Amino acid sequence: MNDVTGYSPETSHGHSPAAWTAVVVMLVGFTLGTFFFTTNQPVGVWISVAVIVLGLVAGWVMAKLGYGVRGPKYQPKEH
Repeated sequence: MNDVTGYSPETSHGHSPAAWTAVVVMLVGFTLGTFFFTTNQPVGVWISVAVIVLGLVAGWVMAKLGYGVRGPKYQPKEH
């Protein structure tokens, strides 16, 4: 069912540049953190934690700039 803005929650969840950027940056941080943890490099682990937080902030900022699902700069793709 579409809400008043015309977006369907089933088809629009997470399909925005802001969401993809956040997920990719956090995935890189998590991957690096796992590597640093297994090689016993605590400084690298904490840097990876900072990268994960940076990904969260980047996604939030991009959403506020209009690149989120309901933002004016988001162009939904036809399925």
